[in-house]
Amino acid sequence: MINMPLEKPQHRIAVLADQCVQCGLCLPVCPTYGLDGNEAESPRGRIALAAALARGQVSASPSLREPIDHCLGCLNCQRICPAGVQYEELLIETRGLLGPAPDRPGLLLGVVKRPTLNRWLQRLARWTGAMRWVPAVLAGKTASSWRAALSLLPRPSKLSPATPVSQRAPDLGMVTLFPGCAASVQDAEAEHAAELLLRAAGYRVTRLPAFCCGALDLHDGAVADADRAAEQVRRAWSGAQADRLITITPGCLSTLRRALPGVRVDDPYALLAEHLDRLAFRSLPLRVVLHVPCTQANVARSDEALVRLLKRIPNLELKRLSAPPYCCGAAGSHVLQFPDRADRLRDDVLAHITRLDAQLVLSSNIGCRLHLAAGLAEHASTPPTLHPLTLLAQQLDIR
Repeated sequence: MINMPLEKPQHRIAVLADQCVQCGLCLPVCPTYGLDGNEAESPRGRIALAAALARGQVSASPSLREPIDHCLGCLNCQRICPAGVQYEELLIETRGLLGPAPDRPGLLLGVVKRPTLNRWLQRLARWTGAMRWVPAVLAGKTASSWRAALSLLPRPSKLSPATPVSQRAPDLGMVTLFPGCAASVQDAEAEHAAELLLRAAGYRVTRLPAFCCGALDLHDGAVADADRAAEQVRRAWSGAQADRLITITPGCLSTLRRALPGVRVDDPYALLAEHLDRLAFRSLPLRVVLHVPCTQANVARSDEALVRLLKRIPNLELKRLSAPPYCCGAAGSHVLQFPDRADRLRDDVLAHITRLDAQLVLSSNIGCRLHLAAGLAEHASTPPTLHPLTLLAQQLDIR
């Protein structure tokens, strides 16, 4: 990552943009270019727009910022780029220069970022049937954002919860779990599963308090809010006394690493895969489809470790969804800000799930999983969705 804190944002953007050789190899792996077939909606096009903005050749008009706001931040382009363009850094700097989009759903995101308020309002929404009447009293894009948010309310799992197993003496060191904001509410079961699996492997596990790491703000150009969240991360970590920080949500990884340079920040899969000899799993004759979120493939790069873990479950028939550009369209706040585009991106993924005739769909990112679950429900499809850690913990056996 390029780190030039004393230079102006415009200069940092120009330096980052100059790394691009305009070869076009990023186009086939870009979901938004595949959606629109528009050069401006490609990484190469966005880099050109960012460079022109930084050099004062164009103004920050709505037509300029729209393709930049549409970017999913999936980083398929960064992974494949032969010139090593640091696209994520360029996107963050450019959005920071532009500032948050005028129609950014700030109120909704404020709820998502506050776990206690999020939990309370979800209960209220179910009790009042808010899905039916809230969009009707709102207008325009605001109604679309609220409708998208209400459609993401989690549905109950049809699988039984994980049961505790005897734990190995902790001889592999201590790790600290970062609960996050939305994950601490919607993925509490998966966080419990991560603790159970890590302890079974021989780790001592502690927890940080539940709060937002700042990923939503950082990737939306809300720089001041993102900086405050990063400072909260640093304060919380300073008392952790652990070897590394663990999150079950790959969408948080990049932001946590940015806030804690020099700290090992990972998801749990590589740690668990390194100690497969310590873990045993019960048989499960089930046809399972694995959706690998873009951030898990391109930031964590832990997808192969996850596949190795799942393949240790006897009789599990594991099918993996296609590699990029299959993005589900959730992408942090994208699903709330651009619900129609998010639905179009999701349609290809749902069609692939249908072709594979899944009995269960696994995805490790909370936004992706809720977005996929909402789409499956709209299509009257039956497979439940689950975090892969939850499934692994459910099948964990005493050796």
